Amino acid sequence: MAAEIDDAERAARAAHLKERIYLTFAALAVVITLSTHGHVTAGEAATTLIVTVMGTLLAVFTADLISHLVVHERLFTQPELRHALASSFGALSTIVLPFVFLGFAGLGAWETDAALRASAIALLVSLIVIGWIAVRRMPLTFLQRLVALGAEAALGLAVIGLQVLAHG
Repeated sequence: MAAEIDDAERAARAAHLKERIYLTFAALAVVITLSTHGHVTAGEAATTLIVTVMGTLLAVFTADLISHLVVHERLFTQPELRHALASSFGALSTIVLPFVFLGFAGLGAWETDAALRASAIALLVSLIVIGWIAVRRMPLTFLQRLVALGAEAALGLAVIGLQVLAHG
């Protein structure tokens, strides 16, 4: 099935997955950092997360723009601009759950620490789902897919470990 898509479609899929991975790792790092500081309110956590997310998305979009300029020696065409915007800002779907959890904490239904813990779990699961999307149609054995997903999960856990180590 992987052979049925052309190079442009393959590149577009890779870009969408790449942006989601970047954003998920950035959000995971922020959530872990916030949870290790303690005594942060849901509002403060949500504000820090949205500022980080928007900064990350703008940085990724800027990198896409600059790399496009270098490779093609011109600005985006309208379709290319739409693709770049959709690719970068479409990644926002990967961080919906942390905002939902922080919203519950802001309403008093959860403690902020519980919302941040649930957010970290959701983001780690999101990385695994993104990895599954990436490998599901590839001509790999079950064991190779499992190794690829396990490696991605291990990297997510490494981010958590490094953040806890840095701020613990």
